[in-house]
Amino acid sequence: MTMELTYRGTVYPWHCDHIGHMNIMWYVGKFDEANWNLFARIGLTPTYLRESGCGMAAVQQNITYKRELLAGDIVEITSSLLAIGDKSIRFVHEMRDGETGEIAAICEITGVHMDRQARRSVAFTDAIRRGASSYLADAEAVPA
Repeated sequence: MTMELTYRGTVYPWHCDHIGHMNIMWYVGKFDEANWNLFARIGLTPTYLRESGCGMAAVQQNITYKRELLAGDIVEITSSLLAIGDKSIRFVHEMRDGETGEIAAICEITGVHMDRQARRSVAFTDAIRRGASSYLADAEAVPA
């Protein structure tokens, strides 16, 4: 599975809790930022979302915490598209310490494409499905 860089940042002291490591709310926030970079690569760009009246909603998110991150640590997230259905998408993020390369957390998310006005799921456009399919094909064609 090919993973592409979708986020790079730093852990700031205000990201840390009373134990001294990055609080879970910031893990989720950094994964969220990676989502939007991954989405843009397959055509779910900010322009598309604004102009189409569509949006994305997370319906399932599973996070596995492997090691803590501390103030000053560099954070890198790589992501890969796992599957795309008619109205849903499934993908995975790996958060790593940018200095050591150690995995800090893994997040797998299922999202649903929805009409924001009707508040109902809707099918992805053909262009987005093609973009996602080519991303999946590229991921399968390249050795991990």
